[in-house]
Amino acid sequence: MAETSTAYPVSLSIDYPDRNLNRLTTFFRIFTAIPIVIIIGLLSSAEYGGDGPGGWTYRYAAAGLVVLPLVLMLLFRQKYPRWWFDWNVALIKFSTRVEAYLALLRDEYPSTDEDQAVHIEIPYPDAKNELNRWLPLVKWFLAIPHYIVLFFLGIAAIVSIVIAWFAILFTGRYPKGLFDFVVGVFRWCLRVAAYAFLLITDRYPPFALSD
Repeated sequence: MAETSTAYPVSLSIDYPDRNLNRLTTFFRIFTAIPIVIIIGLLSSAEYGGDGPGGWTYRYAAAGLVVLPLVLMLLFRQKYPRWWFDWNVALIKFSTRVEAYLALLRDEYPSTDEDQAVHIEIPYPDAKNELNRWLPLVKWFLAIPHYIVLFFLGIAAIVSIVIAWFAILFTGRYPKGLFDFVVGVFRWCLRVAAYAFLLITDRYPPFALSD
């Protein structure tokens, strides 16, 4: 019972492919992923402008995650519209399946609607009783230490994926240690996103790769 109470409310697991992976699609992964990357890019698009930080402006309400309208809704109404939540979660799940495919963690082509081997649990929050109405204004700022750590973890994950690419080509297998590390980085990113952008919990994400 104690483990359940201390577990972070957001979870991610990816089934380890305990079999030989497809060497051909692994070799050409950057090309085979182009169609699905275009789709996820259209759903999570950003356009270049001149009035945002670094010159980027994001269409949060029309494409990608619903974030800015959600901040206002939580601030003034203490409500998290269910359809906004469902959209955000569906987009997160889809994008994670695409990222897992690009990271060579799985070789089945990402589905637009089925979970496949990527399992994500994100609970719907009781906004009035569980969420502080003011925190959404500063969560992105409070998460800065995570951004810094994840920057270096991301570099390590890219190196791990390159090593895994060679390993799959020669052995057909994704080294289990590298697999667990890359999945851990994905898990860490998801927790930070759930806290700072999905806004489904006020609990600060742990600095951990594990569950």
